[in-house]
Amino acid sequence: MLSDVSPRGRMQILRWTTLGTLFCVVFAVSFNFLMFRDLGDPALTRALFSSAVVAFILAFPSFFYLSLKLRQLAKTNHRLNTIASLDGLTGCLTRRAFSSLVDDWLHGVGNPGETKGGSADRRPGTLLVIDADRFKSINDRFGHQCGDEALCVIAAAIRSSMRIDDLVGRLGGEEFGVFLPDTVDAGEIAERIRRKVETISFAPQECPHQLTVSIGGASVSGGSTFNHLYRLADERLYEAKRGGRNRVAVGPASSAAPALRLVTQNLASAS
Repeated sequence: MLSDVSPRGRMQILRWTTLGTLFCVVFAVSFNFLMFRDLGDPALTRALFSSAVVAFILAFPSFFYLSLKLRQLAKTNHRLNTIASLDGLTGCLTRRAFSSLVDDWLHGVGNPGETKGGSADRRPGTLLVIDADRFKSINDRFGHQCGDEALCVIAAAIRSSMRIDDLVGRLGGEEFGVFLPDTVDAGEIAERIRRKVETISFAPQECPHQLTVSIGGASVSGGSTFNHLYRLADERLYEAKRGGRNRVAVGPASSAAPALRLVTQNLASAS
């Protein structure tokens, strides 16, 4: 059983086993000393020695077994928590785990990355909502298995465009979320994600199919919540959809004008 435990875990098991056994031995010896100290030195010595031996024989394997089982339980719980926080298809965070981490960051609790200045209750960040364009046509034309493959390659493209401290989650269906801590102007990163998805070579059943995404984003320089940012980013997403899809609409949470300009610029460049 110890072969499945890391060196650090073995040290913890040894420490708790040693401390627990030592406590039991000291307790047993102290108790026998108080109970039999009037028997004289020979009898008292034998009583103290026997209590120490019996306590060691009983306590050491008991504490070792208990420590090992507690360690295995903690490892299992960690694995279950990890599985529960990840989307089984794409490997991205689930919506619940993603939104919780975003809220933690915005409230100065979590740590997607280290705080780079500013007070804990004014952490800046940007939430991007990314939606696969015309995704239903993939399922209808090629089947749901090919649709799942499309989601996986889109998720991989998103992750490859992110920084080490950024978060990515699957918000539901073909919708993904990206949170960029300490980033107020995220238009460049959003555009990088859009271009990365656009260049994916996706050919289900040997039929080339163009994958694109529309992206809406909201940036905040102070305290906010995931739900508030998501509502604003989702509104920007629909601006990008109405602008012709395969567009980016990102702006500060306090104003929609920058996002509208960005959509207009993309439309102008496409025409």
